[in-house]
Amino acid sequence: MARLIRNPIVERLLLSVKTANDWVVAKLVGLFLHIAKKLPPQKSINAAEKIARFLSPILPRTRLARRNIALAFPEKSEAEVKEMARGAWGNVGRTIAEYVFLDFLIDIDIEDLSAGRIEIEGIETFLKLRDSKKPVIVFTGHTGNWEILPVAAAAFDLHITALFRPPNNKFLAKKVLKARRTEGGQLVPSRAGAAWALASVLENDGAVGLLADQAFTKGPRITFMGREVSSNPLGPKLADQFDCDIHPARCIRLPGGRFRIQLFDAIDVVRKENGKIDLAGTNQVIADIIEDWVREYPEQWLWLHDRWKIKTIPPRKK
Repeated sequence: MARLIRNPIVERLLLSVKTANDWVVAKLVGLFLHIAKKLPPQKSINAAEKIARFLSPILPRTRLARRNIALAFPEKSEAEVKEMARGAWGNVGRTIAEYVFLDFLIDIDIEDLSAGRIEIEGIETFLKLRDSKKPVIVFTGHTGNWEILPVAAAAFDLHITALFRPPNNKFLAKKVLKARRTEGGQLVPSRAGAAWALASVLENDGAVGLLADQAFTKGPRITFMGREVSSNPLGPKLADQFDCDIHPARCIRLPGGRFRIQLFDAIDVVRKENGKIDLAGTNQVIADIIEDWVREYPEQWLWLHDRWKIKTIPPRKK
């Protein structure tokens, strides 16, 4: 089998099949986003959630999502795990549809914060970071609609340059990036040179946003949801290099198409005896915060990544 896969003809055929499949998927997503733009925003978003929930049993990553949920919540029954996976897909459906309506959704009125769809907790911290003129790192996880955070921050004139991981599908990556463009918040794709780009932002006393719940193969080993995982050391490395604070922030979905944005005080980083930031220790602090968020609103987290690299789970009650 190994010799067959290394055959150039077979490899080219497999690559062609994958490319064709990626193109079809990107076209379907593009069609979905095009239709979404034609509908009233809230109706479009609600419909996207219903469709995602309905299709969830046959979607490719559903088995992975259920396995991840079962690993994280061993006390849950099989029926509860399936329902949680449906809810997670519903959140994904809403998030995708919301890509094209971010500027509509972020209707923050600084003079009357109760008037819009967004509740803000930590306004004083937003203003402090804006006025400090110092570099800062803000981390979040794939919870609620994580895309809203940098756009909401821009409403307070705090402009965050956010690192994001493009989809592996190159056709889809182009469509998603185009759909994600808004009036607030800059995006840096996670690829070669990204760390330099973020370092440049911090060097100029800017704000950087990181999704801190993703794997990094060669990163420090920590514990997340009760199991060992790899973690990305970029945040603590940049904080150490530029002597800047690291703040947690998250987005929570509320009933009625509303959101709550929470920006917290800076975390206490873990330091070595020589004063340098301990990468693994600080990443563990970050992971513990995100774990608390996930356990509080499990259906609002993105369970579709192979975070723990475990292929089997023990049987559970029906």
